[in-house]
Amino acid sequence: MAVLLQTHYPSSLHSPRYRYICRNPNRYRYFPKFPATTTKFLVRYNATVEFSGDRNLSHRSQASPTTSVADHQACSEMAPLKLPQAFVHLAFSAVLFLCFGVRACSASSPALTAGPSSVQEEQTIQDDHDGRKHDKKENVVDKELEAAFNTWKSKTYALTVPLKVVALRGSMPPSWIKDFINSQGRRMKFNVKYYADLESIFSDLSIPFTKGNLGPASALAADIVGIGDSWLKFAITKAIIEPIRDVDQEWFKGLDEKWKVYLRRNCEGEIDPNGEIWAAPYRWGCMVIAYKTNKFQKHKLAPIEDWADLWRSDLAGRISMVDSPREVVGAVLKYMGASYNTNDINLEVDGGRDAVKLNLDLLAKQVRLFDSVNYLKSFGAGDVWVAVGWSSDVIPVAKRMSNVAVIVPKSGASLWADLWAIPAASRIQTNRIGGRVRGASPLIHQWIEFCLQSARALPFKQEVIPGASPSLLQGHSANVPVELTKGRPKLNTNLVEGAPPPEIVERCEFLEPLSNSTLSDYRLLLASIQEPGHGLIHKMHQYISSMVKFSGWFKSKLT
Repeated sequence: MAVLLQTHYPSSLHSPRYRYICRNPNRYRYFPKFPATTTKFLVRYNATVEFSGDRNLSHRSQASPTTSVADHQACSEMAPLKLPQAFVHLAFSAVLFLCFGVRACSASSPALTAGPSSVQEEQTIQDDHDGRKHDKKENVVDKELEAAFNTWKSKTYALTVPLKVVALRGSMPPSWIKDFINSQGRRMKFNVKYYADLESIFSDLSIPFTKGNLGPASALAADIVGIGDSWLKFAITKAIIEPIRDVDQEWFKGLDEKWKVYLRRNCEGEIDPNGEIWAAPYRWGCMVIAYKTNKFQKHKLAPIEDWADLWRSDLAGRISMVDSPREVVGAVLKYMGASYNTNDINLEVDGGRDAVKLNLDLLAKQVRLFDSVNYLKSFGAGDVWVAVGWSSDVIPVAKRMSNVAVIVPKSGASLWADLWAIPAASRIQTNRIGGRVRGASPLIHQWIEFCLQSARALPFKQEVIPGASPSLLQGHSANVPVELTKGRPKLNTNLVEGAPPPEIVERCEFLEPLSNSTLSDYRLLLASIQEPGHGLIHKMHQYISSMVKFSGWFKSKLT
């Protein structure tokens, strides 16, 4: 047992996690050799035991320092001695004990090394499981993205081009919108907003520049707006519209020369051959005279044919008329053989201003009501037999009534036009009207060209909308096919397809811009015939009485 007690086991630990590395040069020698020696040698025996990674045990005997060289030589020369049986059993038992101890130590090492292997295996399994989950999740996401992409591809369009239009109510046939959308396809987003009158459109265009009240519903946010030609100069001078760029288009080339001259303006709104094109027409008409044929027949009155008939004594007090200075004074000038666009009355009219004033006073005695709002109400109620106004107002009312004729005076009349213009939204730095500040829609020229196509004249020919197509200004047929007006109320008129006959069109005039001094003179002339009886209270009384009479007339028609 002394041998076991003095045995040394130097070991080296190379791994921080349960791994022992024990060097053993004699890894294949399991048992030590016991040479025959003396008892002294046996007591001083030293053995070195080293553990290696393969768990093999080896003993390497070393000479004891107390043993002499002679003893070693003697031992090497001595023949093997037969040890006593008891000692052999004891030595064998010790070796077995030592082997079992080492084996037990080796058996305990798997418990130490099994930990990291087990943990590593579990971690690998967990990583594999997480990887499969991640791959599965990525596959689901990929499938969702692919499904969304396929859905996007299946749509009929992926990009929409907007076109927002502001127009006067009743000025544009509803079929235009449907036909234009069909011509452009589903890539276009069309939006239209109607206003009751042109003044409301002009006011809505001006508000953002004066009060800063701007939003997506404003007329300024539209790509294109409908304005009256009488408002064109003011819109230009106030810079609330901008010129139409790139007018070298087919629609512009097809316009009559009258349109090109009238719409080319400078920055002051004056007609200028070197100016820019500020608007494009889509409808036009003229001043007309409507009269009740049954009243004329009953009283054996001659039908009205020209402006001079308004000065007939048998029509005194039987006329209602708009109160526009350009129209009232212009009718007097036309009656005197002058132009609507007379700039200097004293120089351009025979008799000068005094002659114009005299004829205007005579007309005032003939006209019962100057009122652009109520003149047709008075006509419908029966207070007057003759109404003078714009064809866009008169024709719809006349078609709802019976025994009414509508004529364009033979000497010509003033022309009016509804125009498309582009709001100057780019002047305002704001993000409240979307992308409109970056420029108008690219569909503007296509929309203008569409409105000027010959096929767009059909609603005017069918009298669905009052007015005429701009192409008719250069001439048209005097006869309208019967099938176009079949089943519709027949209007007694000299208008052809909503326009004056060609021989009368030549004598008609657009109201060109006049100087401020001339406009002031026109207003003064009209104000001079405003008698006290033509004040606000008198107008209100006439309006109320007209409504009462009209109500009684309407009830009698129903019964």
